[in-house]
Amino acid sequence: MRFSITTALIGAAALISTVSADVYNRLNINDAAFLFIDHQTGLLSLVDDYKPDVFLNSVMGLAETAKLFNLSTILTTSREDGPNGGLLPSLKKLFPDAPHIARPGQINAWDDPKFVKAVKKTGKKQLIVSGIVTDVCVAFVALSAKKAGYEVFAVIDASGTFNEAARDAAWLRMQAGGVQLINWLAVASELGRDWRRDTTGMTALFANRLPSYSHVMDSFNAAQAALEGAK
Repeated sequence: MRFSITTALIGAAALISTVSADVYNRLNINDAAFLFIDHQTGLLSLVDDYKPDVFLNSVMGLAETAKLFNLSTILTTSREDGPNGGLLPSLKKLFPDAPHIARPGQINAWDDPKFVKAVKKTGKKQLIVSGIVTDVCVAFVALSAKKAGYEVFAVIDASGTFNEAARDAAWLRMQAGGVQLINWLAVASELGRDWRRDTTGMTALFANRLPSYSHVMDSFNAAQAALEGAK
């Protein structure tokens, strides 16, 4: 990422937080739920801080992480009957049975009693939040949930907005409010904890969504084949 004053401020804020509080309370597979906020077909066109293919790949990497670990997942949209459009078909297909809260108009999903009820029903206290756009849909929910007593993790690469300046400002605002910033790969790794827990699921996920990791697996598989051939 290009170095800027904002980037430096984010780093400084992170340093201060490590001094003032124990910020490394790890994601717990038994106490985490995923919130996908307004990943809608119309809003997708507003994302300009990531390349479209990179952004969608990250969103689906996060979604497939939730699916891999079979964790509680809530989908929500705002004004589907308007220009925001419907939920991304790929998310709808991946989570056909997940609660889908179609908000009639509330911009902050936390203002919708049905959404808050669905979150409470999961019984989880760690919320993994992503959405479109970062500075509104994600930040508003993340800060509201944090204020309500939840531990909140905002997934930065599965959330997008108009430009880098808006994104950086949203990151600063959330971090100042006690929200932890994380990417989807770190979410998957922190939930997985140990390669021995699942010898195929995480490697398949990473190889599918991370081109560089697929090369690692290609190299490994070739080496394994060579060893077998030498026997």
